[in-house]
Amino acid sequence: MRSAPPGINLLLSIGGKEWSRNAHRGLVLALTFVAYACYHASRKPTSIVKSVLDPEPPSLKPPRWPLGPVFIESDGGRTALASPRSQGWPPFNGTDGTAKLGEIDVAFLACYSLGMYAAGHLGDRLNLRQFLAAGMVGSGAFVALFGVGYFLNIHAFGFYLTMQMLAGLLQATGWPSVVAVVGNWFGERKRGLIMGIWNAHTSVGNICGSLLAASVLQRGWGWSFILPGALIAAGGILVYFFLAAYPEDVGLGSSGYAKVNDVQDEEAGPEMRSTDDTRNAIGIAKAILIPGVIPFALCLFFSKLVAYTFLYWLPFYLSHTAIGGEYLSVKSAGNLSTLFDVGGIIGGILAGFISDQLNARATTAATFVYLAIPSLYAYHTYGGISRSVNIMLMMIAGLFVNGPYALITTAVSADLGTHSSLKGNSRALATVTSIIDGTGSVGAALGPLVTGFLSRHGWSLVFKMLMFGAFIAGAFLFVLVRVEIAQIIQHHKNPSTDHPSQQEAEGSVSSPLL
Repeated sequence: MRSAPPGINLLLSIGGKEWSRNAHRGLVLALTFVAYACYHASRKPTSIVKSVLDPEPPSLKPPRWPLGPVFIESDGGRTALASPRSQGWPPFNGTDGTAKLGEIDVAFLACYSLGMYAAGHLGDRLNLRQFLAAGMVGSGAFVALFGVGYFLNIHAFGFYLTMQMLAGLLQATGWPSVVAVVGNWFGERKRGLIMGIWNAHTSVGNICGSLLAASVLQRGWGWSFILPGALIAAGGILVYFFLAAYPEDVGLGSSGYAKVNDVQDEEAGPEMRSTDDTRNAIGIAKAILIPGVIPFALCLFFSKLVAYTFLYWLPFYLSHTAIGGEYLSVKSAGNLSTLFDVGGIIGGILAGFISDQLNARATTAATFVYLAIPSLYAYHTYGGISRSVNIMLMMIAGLFVNGPYALITTAVSADLGTHSSLKGNSRALATVTSIIDGTGSVGAALGPLVTGFLSRHGWSLVFKMLMFGAFIAGAFLFVLVRVEIAQIIQHHKNPSTDHPSQQEAEGSVSSPLL
């Protein structure tokens, strides 16, 4: 049997009573939720400080918001942080400052994307708990070091570029690991809804990271990196001591890969529980050939291009765009941008629930990305009318942009990582997740980079790029959608026919497009 985490051993020795499977599941969900929320919180500082590093827009008026100090902070009629913004921070305050900000974003995401493939491969071979904990602590160190540049008065572009690259490389340890851990503990029943709720960690992390970075911005932008860096490092220590990556770690049989009823698995006696880890990891080449991996990976390429453009540039866009004839302060823009992620939380849960009800992941994802197109157009066209209109349209855009992104990176990845073509091999989750999310992260790197250049010629070009990206994302799922719709129609005509999800579990359905 695998060794249990030291923290759990301590708690069991104090309590003296074995935990149930559901108790362990609850702890796993909570720890992985907190862990990946910390990852996303540590990615937000760059978007918050962009307007401090880069010069202010030509006309800046203090807005008068009705929601109190959460969305605006003024100082004697002057916009908060007006002085730092007017000076900027070399080397980001020159004429090419916006482009340089885009370059550090793409450096982070490019290393994140490349590291994802290696991380998934290693995650299926190493101890997931130790691997995840080491990645969190290391990532936190480099995020904090970026902020140290403020206190050491460092103005070398190479320093900030290097810190972002190393942080991105270590951040790649997160997603394949947490998805694999959750997949190890949960079967396919209601996986879309469970993972849709669980995936709220992405938006919760974005919100907390934005608020944390913005709250200390007036003390110096370096603190906006040091505190999130310390947060993720602390999360890594928590993971090391308490996360049971596999049911076998605590003497329980595997449930994520065995397609059995959860209640039956809970009631299984000790003699029926496997305590030997006989699983073999598969290679990247074999994982790519799992039906559905390639189209979903390509769809995620463009979905994350859209989502990460908002992640890195929305606060900057809000502070450089007039809303009701007024401009936001840096802190106010950072706080307001969190409402995009509030919409994203709703979108992720809704997409997971709908896909469970229809048993049609591709159809749900394609529907959301195509609804994102008019929502993006409406936000850019009408978001400047008033504050209330901007908030409403921002949340709608967040719902449709983050919905398919959340669905593909969680439930879809877990489904494909336990595909019937693996013939019971249970060491594929991290690898499959890394392929899908790694491909998506290439798009995530491309979007912010292109935005850095296009925004200098107007934000209309940026939104046209985003709408085109959403259209292409849905197009890659066309064949899968057609198959799912045909299966749904067949099932309604002949209820005795196995539902698509059951056929998939039995290996009778495979995607016509690899």
